[in-house]
Amino acid sequence: MEPKLTAAELAEFLHEVFPQVRGDFLVEDVGPMRARLRMPVAERHLRPGGTVSGPAMFALADCAYYVATLAMIGREALTVTTSMTVNFLAKPPAADLVCEARVLRLGRVLSVGEATIWSDGRRDGPVAHAAVTYAIPPARETRRAGG
Repeated sequence: MEPKLTAAELAEFLHEVFPQVRGDFLVEDVGPMRARLRMPVAERHLRPGGTVSGPAMFALADCAYYVATLAMIGREALTVTTSMTVNFLAKPPAADLVCEARVLRLGRVLSVGEATIWSDGRRDGPVAHAAVTYAIPPARETRRAGG
């Protein structure tokens, strides 16, 4: 199953429906059941000690998985997080973060998968991993059926 939206279309859609995060996340790539986003780390993303904060990493994983899901189902702004568990694996330095999100199961009403975050400043493995579930609005089925 091929994506319904390109990286450029998804970036535009994010800016349209979430203008408050404009510039926070860059959609680098999308493919079947996956997306890669970059978060240019700024001072506002740092916690004491100069590492990227947990909430910033959570937001990146959440947005990356949202994009991976939308790539497959199309422009459904009301697709929402229903569950997300994040394991923080290492303290990332103040450097860009890259998140690879992968949809493991895409159903009619749920999208289930994972998001893994790496830091440009670390070469010894990911800094965080999330298990994610998104709810897909039922209107999607109505529109697909022509109603």
